[in-house]
Amino acid sequence: MSFPNLGKFFPRRRKGVRVLESRENRFAMEIAAALQRASVESGLQIKTVAGWTGANERTVKNWFSGQYGPSGEHLLVLAGHSHEVLKTMLGMMERQDLLVALEFVEIEDRIARLMMLMQELRDKGREAS
Repeated sequence: MSFPNLGKFFPRRRKGVRVLESRENRFAMEIAAALQRASVESGLQIKTVAGWTGANERTVKNWFSGQYGPSGEHLLVLAGHSHEVLKTMLGMMERQDLLVALEFVEIEDRIARLMMLMQELRDKGREAS
């Protein structure tokens, strides 16, 4: 018994593979956008991200450009250090409930910083009197 001759090459694309590739591309692009927002807002740099994750700088550049997305372990480290990455992950998972909770934490942090600044201004005002 012989096998049928179906050709020497694998088919270039299968239906399920296209769907997976588009998901991977969306993931990489969403994480890249989050990293770029963090870069603009807080001055996040490639060297900093490489230091956090232990990844090569070239790899991190690929994350920033959206060419590739970080692996699971690297993604967890990024989310631990960057609110933008964490928000993006929660948004992609459609966890709006957790996004709201995260915003409450950020608001509380801002209020605490504002209170500290107000106290400093009061202290300076007393010193000047």
